[in-house]
Amino acid sequence: MISEKNKKNHIKILQNIIKKMSKYSDFYKKVWIACLEIPAGKTLTYKQIAEKVGSPKAARAVGTALANNPFAPLIPCHRVIRSDGKLGGYSASGGLKKKQVMLKYEKETGKNASLD
Repeated sequence: MISEKNKKNHIKILQNIIKKMSKYSDFYKKVWIACLEIPAGKTLTYKQIAEKVGSPKAARAVGTALANNPFAPLIPCHRVIRSDGKLGGYSASGGLKKKQVMLKYEKETGKNASLD
């Protein structure tokens, strides 16, 4: 379980990230915020994120937004997968292997791999 101190630190970090998002497009911000709403241990597809942000035909653009996510893994783009169940990409350090490890950890523990 995350300690109260770690929760407070995480909230501060997320507030700082949201401030830094101001220099990015509204679409990118919507995609990244939608990723924040995916609980640890769960995944959504690129298409589901596109639908969630009001652009149902923009699954590829969601992939581009996630590929350009400078806030990974704190903005948990690792929780977004392809519609066929394959992982898709992961541009953060460690690539797809890291994405696979993080998703497995979150599914098994229900904990946020970004914090542990």
